[in-house]
Amino acid sequence: MNILVVRFRQMGDAILATSLLNTLRHNFPEAQIHFVLNEKIAPLFEGHPSIDRIITFTEEERHHLIHYLKRVWQIVHQTHYDVIIDMRSTANTMLFARFSPHTPYRIGVKKGYTRLAFNHMIPPCGSKSMVEHDVSFASPLNAIQPIQPVKEFTLHITDEEKQSFGDYLQKQGINLSKPIMLANVTAKLASKVWDEDRMVWVLDQFIKQYPDFQILFNYAPGQEKTNAFRVYEKLGKPQQVFIDVQARSSRELVAMGYFMTLFFGNEGGARHIMHATGCPSLVICAPGNNKSVWLPQNSVPAEGIAPADLANSQTLASMSKEQQYDLITQELVWEKLKDFVQRLP
Repeated sequence: MNILVVRFRQMGDAILATSLLNTLRHNFPEAQIHFVLNEKIAPLFEGHPSIDRIITFTEEERHHLIHYLKRVWQIVHQTHYDVIIDMRSTANTMLFARFSPHTPYRIGVKKGYTRLAFNHMIPPCGSKSMVEHDVSFASPLNAIQPIQPVKEFTLHITDEEKQSFGDYLQKQGINLSKPIMLANVTAKLASKVWDEDRMVWVLDQFIKQYPDFQILFNYAPGQEKTNAFRVYEKLGKPQQVFIDVQARSSRELVAMGYFMTLFFGNEGGARHIMHATGCPSLVICAPGNNKSVWLPQNSVPAEGIAPADLANSQTLASMSKEQQYDLITQELVWEKLKDFVQRLP
């Protein structure tokens, strides 16, 4: 059986989609599973045991109509696919199924226009977990055999990569026998960053309460780095914070996850990577982000604090994003963090 899974968009979405890939591998171990995604995030999925072939598109190919049409046509005619799963089901992505009308299972999201491409459709995600939604794309294959869902989303690195990063951490003065927290004190989008001074206050309380914890900051070059260093300075440059210890690639971030005791801070793609490595996480969710969707529940502890926990939808609708964020007080976050640490395995 040949299966094509199409999942463009961002890193976090693609990581969560591995729950579907793992479900397909578990139920059809002999299948050839091909995964279509953006070129810039492809290295993160190299060597994944549930992926036999990664098919990438550059930004130019995705946004140049003629090039895009040619690539899609070539892909679905070079391989006879028994199953095509389009996890986005947009006017562009549904061309994979449209160009392969003889594929027995063409699976997509039920929308007003998707009957043109798919013969099996599932409901939109709505407010359910994104992992539950992703895994549901395999449900039409119950006609072949009963499908056992796999809710774990995973990433894979080699033992050599993990060992190399562990050596790097030790060279930077990290004691691997003591607990380590990765703190996401900033984010790419300012609209997804909780109040900086409140973050500083919570981290200061954490350092005083848990002096054995070593803390790393997660940040990208540019403005995120500037923000992270400002938080570090506001904290008084404590020795427990190793400000210069960084993952230099997405795969190194995966390797880092295997050494982390806890992920804390603003919710984002890095949290998905940590979760995929088995690292527990407590995050602050931005206004408008549904934590039941983006914090899937499986064997890895994952909790969030969101404005929706503190006010009803009618009240939130009358508030600005800044006002919604203000509902999340530093005292509340600190109490949640203490409780979460006490419950860590």
